[in-house]
Amino acid sequence: MPFVHIQVAGAQIGAREKQTLQKHATGFMVDIMRKRPEVTAVLVDVAEPGSWTVGGEPVPVAAHLDVKVTRGTNTHEEKARFVAAVAAMFRQVLGPDLPLAAYVVIDEIEADAWGYDGVTQEERRLLRAQAAAAEAARAA
Repeated sequence: MPFVHIQVAGAQIGAREKQTLQKHATGFMVDIMRKRPEVTAVLVDVAEPGSWTVGGEPVPVAAHLDVKVTRGTNTHEEKARFVAAVAAMFRQVLGPDLPLAAYVVIDEIEADAWGYDGVTQEERRLLRAQAAAAEAARAA
């Protein structure tokens, strides 16, 4: 149940570019990070030109992606592939002029500290384990 927050500034960011960022980010979450698409949320915010600086100087284009995932659900290799894929996506959609400070952050949240539809991820894990035990008992 990842939540992806993309912030961009500069460049020409319209509905088509937002949709492209959302589709690619969702695809990366599914294909690289092994997340379910039906619970992957993506928000794209656009900052006004001139509102983003690097080193104290305004930049013509900038981008940042922050994703929340449950701790321990992804390998080091998956996270590295995700960071590389997002960087390539940013350059493809926003152009080659991105500064080095175009960050990708993967926030790993403890399973008991977040959830959706009123149930934490830890509670979902416990419920799945109970269902599997009950199924095994019925089969025995």
